[in-house]
Amino acid sequence: MAIVRWDPFRDFGFTTGNTWVPPVDIYQTGAHELVLKAELPEMTREDIDVTVENFVLTVKGEKKLGADVKEEQFHRIERRYGTFGRSFSLPPTVDAGKASAEYNNGVLTVRLPLREEAKPRQIKVDVAA
Repeated sequence: MAIVRWDPFRDFGFTTGNTWVPPVDIYQTGAHELVLKAELPEMTREDIDVTVENFVLTVKGEKKLGADVKEEQFHRIERRYGTFGRSFSLPPTVDAGKASAEYNNGVLTVRLPLREEAKPRQIKVDVAA
């Protein structure tokens, strides 16, 4: 039997046809940095806003319906369009001042280096004579 997380708001219909939530992966590369990757297909750099404030990373933007086809010309629209916003709490070990972001092939990659003092280091043990 599979365990399914209960979402008390699922049946209230808060989402509309224009609301979408891009999928995100967050992982750590050894002891060096946190990396966030978000799928944001068919967007431009100007459509994406990334901020870090008070140890919260926020990614927001708008995925627009292409201007080359009018809405009344569609027979079916299954992909999601509209504004989105996602926020993620960051550990205090992140050096937000050195964060960087890159958008390539529909994937936003945000790199958040860890502070030097947060990185593990080897401590030499001296033997007393």
